Amino acid sequence: MQATPRNFGTSARLQPFGESVFATISRLAAQHGAVNLGQGFPNFDGPQFVKDAGMRAIKDGFGQYARTFGVPELNAAVAARFRATSGIEVAPDAEVTVTSGCTEAIAAVMLGLIDPGDEVVLVEPFYDSYAACVAMAGGTVRAIRLQAPEFAFPIDELRRVVGPQTKAILINSPHNPLGRVLTRSELEGIAAVARVADCLVFSDEVYEEIWYGEPPVSIATLPGMRERTVVMSSLGKTFSLTGWKIGWTIAPPNITAGIRAAHQFLTFCSATPLQRAAVDALQAPRSYYEALRADYLMRRDAMLTVLRGAGFDPYVPDGSYFVVAEHERFGFPNDFAFALHLVEKVGVACIPCSAFYAPQADGTKDADACRLVRFAFCKTDETIRDAGIRLRSLSARS
Repeated sequence: MQATPRNFGTSARLQPFGESVFATISRLAAQHGAVNLGQGFPNFDGPQFVKDAGMRAIKDGFGQYARTFGVPELNAAVAARFRATSGIEVAPDAEVTVTSGCTEAIAAVMLGLIDPGDEVVLVEPFYDSYAACVAMAGGTVRAIRLQAPEFAFPIDELRRVVGPQTKAILINSPHNPLGRVLTRSELEGIAAVARVADCLVFSDEVYEEIWYGEPPVSIATLPGMRERTVVMSSLGKTFSLTGWKIGWTIAPPNITAGIRAAHQFLTFCSATPLQRAAVDALQAPRSYYEALRADYLMRRDAMLTVLRGAGFDPYVPDGSYFVVAEHERFGFPNDFAFALHLVEKVGVACIPCSAFYAPQADGTKDADACRLVRFAFCKTDETIRDAGIRLRSLSARS
């Protein structure tokens, strides 16, 4: 008797995730020749001085494996930059781990610190990699939600869901996709819950240098939080070099040990010449960061003008390079249907924000999770203008 063939497919823990919506929308944008305001990468180049540093490193022969947790100069540069922005002294070799982008940092943090059965609190809407990495680690997601119109942090809901099985709370500020910067008061509330529950906080600060009002506060700076916080960040967003995939974590030595235990079996180390170039990037003068924010402020305001001209009422972001807006007035049943229409018929790609929400028990997304779409404004002036011209047909349709 012939045995029934085995099903060699995606593992059960990853089957719920499918193809990333970012890959789907980018593929459709290319297929339809759409202006891509979907995936959050700049369509302009990073600064020349950083590229020059990378070319020098390649020319100078830095082509072999680096130390697994980062070349010493980069660990020191990360520590120095964090000290400059937070006031916290960090031991470069004991507390900084260089990763292949912030997404690998998230994976290493989850795989190195989360055990099967541990609960991780995620705040909807959230970057889709968070839930996938929790699943790969065997953990359980407990989701709470930022609610429109203010998208204030739901501290009472956090208190309700945190319990004995809670290993960590993951926060993101400035926030993707909403662009919110958590206030000191909100962070103090989160910190109080974490201290009482004796759990960790994973703080994704990848947009830390892109803000338009009050600068973001790292939760690691609050009383009693240095010893229980993992800060995650990267080079890509701040220096418009997302393809370089240079990221890092900052955490106390005992927590760093777990992160490195996973990291060594994920990528072992990040690209050596790009790490050396990242040193030059992180040593950029204050004027670089000021110019970065001024530039993105102009792009943000241009995108807001474009969206308002098309009939949207967008939420004004405090940070990041994303704008979200409700789509209901255009008559589509959900955000994905609207995003498909936009990319196929209007020629503009955006991201349906239901991708940033956890599914219900039956696998569907609730109506509140399907109200928003996200537009990226890390694009050239010409791209934003082109999107505005195309979106006028949407305004006429409404």
